[in-house]
Amino acid sequence: IPLKKQADEASVDLNITKLVVKNLNTPTALNKNKEHWWHELKQTVSDQCMPEPMNAEDPLFILYTSGSTGQPKGVVHTTGGYLVQAAYTHQLIFACQDNEVFWCTADVGWITGHSYVVYGPLCNGITTLMFEGIPTWPDAARNWRIIDKHQVNVFYTAPTAIRSLMRTGDQWLNSSSRSSLRLLGSVGEPINPEAWNWYHQKVGQGKCPIVDTWWQTETGAIMISPRASDEVTKPGSARKP
Repeated sequence: IPLKKQADEASVDLNITKLVVKNLNTPTALNKNKEHWWHELKQTVSDQCMPEPMNAEDPLFILYTSGSTGQPKGVVHTTGGYLVQAAYTHQLIFACQDNEVFWCTADVGWITGHSYVVYGPLCNGITTLMFEGIPTWPDAARNWRIIDKHQVNVFYTAPTAIRSLMRTGDQWLNSSSRSSLRLLGSVGEPINPEAWNWYHQKVGQGKCPIVDTWWQTETGAIMISPRASDEVTKPGSARKP
């Protein structure tokens, strides 16, 4: 996909400076007045960035809802409350230890990525794994290889991804041990009992509890969910902690 060409066409009327990341070695011409290579610019700045002091009620970010009813609506989350909620719910629900690796597969641009790829785990000093790509390329064992390679302890993903991987067959699971997993999580939509059972029995090998979480862009963090310490959970049903 010629992303550079598409980005140029989409921004032709915008008077902006663009940073271009080189992922491939294909020849790329830059407009030197408005475009710069990321790998060149990053060599010119310090790797230290002091945080800016903010008040608790200062806006932290605006994130637009999916717009499933009407037009997308911008949701403003504030600095103090959002950070505390993301950190508190991450620790309460997932109970990560200092030496554990937490992997939320969500895109960072979504609220799930904001809260549980970046803010929640990092506020708690937990190693967070960031992923780029799709779970079925180059094959459907990609997630399971990543779990083994990085010794992931908590795996948090969406029912759509679970169902997609379930359809590919169990043979892709058999190439990995996934022995590092302690806890599984579901986010983004209701998970049907069939997917829940496959996730629990096959991915978690029957030993990993599942935290089925419910929340919204508007809430900013998990509102309804079992906890990692709950021994009995019901397939396809979130519940209060």
